[in-house]
Amino acid sequence: MSENLFLTPGLARADHYAELYPQLEALTTTESDLTANLANTAAALRQAFGFFWVGFYLVKADELVLGPFQGPIACTRIRRGRGVCGTSWAEARTVLVPDVEAFPGHIACSSDSKSEIVVPVFKDGAVVAVLDVDSDQLDDFDAADQAGLERLMQLAAAWF
Repeated sequence: MSENLFLTPGLARADHYAELYPQLEALTTTESDLTANLANTAAALRQAFGFFWVGFYLVKADELVLGPFQGPIACTRIRRGRGVCGTSWAEARTVLVPDVEAFPGHIACSSDSKSEIVVPVFKDGAVVAVLDVDSDQLDDFDAADQAGLERLMQLAAAWF
């Protein structure tokens, strides 16, 4: 695959995820480097949807450590159970937050972030990373985002 995304303007998000999946699959299945695959995935998601921030946090010992991302600088380390990312890791589930100000213990890496979705990446039943996606709009994520991102993170499991 070339290093270009082919996206149809005006599609609903669910359709954009369906269009994006085979392109990311083609791009990442021939690449064995974890960092390259995470970086291209973050870039593709930001390009496709215009999200404010897209990135990965990797499980390293007892904390999440910032990995490849697209957007403004971010928090570097997050403890298990802390904030949206730490909660997703601790509970091994996707966490969708319509208003980050209403989430108990939210970590404000940027005051411009208004809503967030965090999706865990599983390898052999354990969370090895989380995908963190932030929007500068309230209530910007829904079931289509959750389904699309969870499918992409199933693909990502093979990179670890």
